[in-house]
Amino acid sequence: MNVVIVGGGPAGMMLGLLLARGGIQVTVLEKHGDFLRDFRGDTVHASTIRLMDELGLGAKFRKLPQSRLGELEAPLPDGSRITLSDIAGLPAPYNYVAMMPQWDLLNFLAEEAAREPAFTLLMNTAVTGLLREGGKVVGVRCGDLELRADLTVACDGRHSTIRHELGLAAREFPVPFDTWWFRLPRHPEERGEIARLNGQFKGDQIALSFTREDYYQIAYFTRKGADPQLRAEGVERFRERIAGLLPQFADRVDHLRSMDELHLLDVKLNRLERWYAEGVLLIGDAAHAMSPAGGMGINLAIQDAVAAATILIEPLRAGSLSTADLAEVQKRRWWPTVLVQRYQQVLHRVMFVPAFSGKGARPPRPLVFLARYLPPFKKIPSKLLAFGPRPEHAPTYARRPEQRP
Repeated sequence: MNVVIVGGGPAGMMLGLLLARGGIQVTVLEKHGDFLRDFRGDTVHASTIRLMDELGLGAKFRKLPQSRLGELEAPLPDGSRITLSDIAGLPAPYNYVAMMPQWDLLNFLAEEAAREPAFTLLMNTAVTGLLREGGKVVGVRCGDLELRADLTVACDGRHSTIRHELGLAAREFPVPFDTWWFRLPRHPEERGEIARLNGQFKGDQIALSFTREDYYQIAYFTRKGADPQLRAEGVERFRERIAGLLPQFADRVDHLRSMDELHLLDVKLNRLERWYAEGVLLIGDAAHAMSPAGGMGINLAIQDAVAAATILIEPLRAGSLSTADLAEVQKRRWWPTVLVQRYQQVLHRVMFVPAFSGKGARPPRPLVFLARYLPPFKKIPSKLLAFGPRPEHAPTYARRPEQRP
């Protein structure tokens, strides 16, 4: 049997690699010509790092440009900070979150998948519709090109073409903020680990900065729906906001020449009630869009891919794939998705809502008490952040001896 995967993001590339290692003919379709797009998630959690080791790719993965995040801090009203999660205290070597440009991860997975004879990656190939026979999806249409498949897997994100073609509507959950992404230059003499994350909270403003090779990638958070007001204030006022919130960048905010350089991310939190139809499966953001809170979206998508590869490999090999098999994928990944989304909703309520209402961002007092006076408590959020609920292991058929770079 053969599989077409729509979307070359983390879920699509991981699923393609795993199925190809299992001998399934798989084609991944990516609508862009490369993976070099800014403003994507950059957090690779311990669950994914462990998966790389199981696939024999750990040593190569650790050679990619990255920095390590070992603690999760939160601001307190007096200006001090408290450590809520001590990931570094978990057993090595899975005691950190790797901060790395997503395009490096995707290029890495694409290179490794390309080693498999059963794998094909088609870039600059946008899906424009589905092929159907008797109510069953039997492939995709890409302009004049038709690709038939025994299974089509949608990994094409929260604006999924496949989801739209199927007429599936997601259940939406309220999100209190949107994010504006932009760049500021990095001076040649400045040092810092690539992809290092720094956060700043001040009044009703929140910002995160990521260190790139020659620039800083900034995420500016503010109230949901405030984009028109922000843009109406103009670039001069926005420069003042950034200089006040991130004074280390005050000497370069003039590089923001217009509000057109701000890229709005309309943050969504949603999920489909059903992730499949006859001949088609949706995973990752196509099935459940995640908030950036906690940086868990990439890893949840990859876990979906591993579960799908594990559950579907034998039916695919036997030529007996059924809709019931696709339902098993959703059944396995449903409650981890719900749990992570509820965790993100709590973060929204206790961190972002107070900040945007002028009360300042602060963690709940009981959480601060436990973190301060009961240190073992930190292991609970640390393990949840590092591995997520129900972390998946690489299927036996896809494991290889460790490859040295």
